[in-house]
Amino acid sequence: MEEKAALDVFWLEQAESDVPAGNQWLSAGEALCLSGLRFPKRRTDWRLGRWTAKRALAACLQLPTELPALANIEIRAASSGAPEAFLFNQPAPVTISLSHRAGIALCAVAPAGMTLGCDLETIEPRSDVFVTDYFTANEQALVERASAEERPRLVALLWSAKESVLKALLAGLRLDTNSLEVNPGAASALDRDPWRPLQVRYVNAQIFYGWWRAADNLVRTVVSADPLHAPIPCK
Repeated sequence: MEEKAALDVFWLEQAESDVPAGNQWLSAGEALCLSGLRFPKRRTDWRLGRWTAKRALAACLQLPTELPALANIEIRAASSGAPEAFLFNQPAPVTISLSHRAGIALCAVAPAGMTLGCDLETIEPRSDVFVTDYFTANEQALVERASAEERPRLVALLWSAKESVLKALLAGLRLDTNSLEVNPGAASALDRDPWRPLQVRYVNAQIFYGWWRAADNLVRTVVSADPLHAPIPCK
């Protein structure tokens, strides 16, 4: 079987402090959606995600970045809940994935038609019950062998990779997380800044290829059914 060529994927992170106070960068449809969100945290997270996606798309597609121009980019939720990008009310030639955690949002951008998922997770202590409930026997063994210092980062990495694949499958937590098994490579031996490769096997058949990065107490993962080059920062 011919080996697939690796594809490019781009990424951008933004913080709540990066989001403008006004909403002139939202499309009419987005502004209407925002008006229906009652809870402040939900509104803040929603605006952060849209802002991050629009900035990432503007960079990748070489579009103007002035606030009114960003209103021409619209991020809609598909029937699956996954974000879809539109430009001047037409589908944009990209696939995107979004995640937010602790006031930070991550957007991954890849060519149209790709399966793509990304996730952000906080590095924090997780209970033994969490590991037993959501991880396979092999993953539990990895956690058991990890040092006390390494354990929170490894657990966050395993969980984030599963979340990314569930997004790529357009399934979310409707699927059993034990149907996914993460191979993070030599995670405990790696430093905390560069992107590093991982793989996730889905029900012992389909392989998802991905990358992970840990910094600032967060783990990021990006995965696809297609082999990927290390994620490239949007500029």
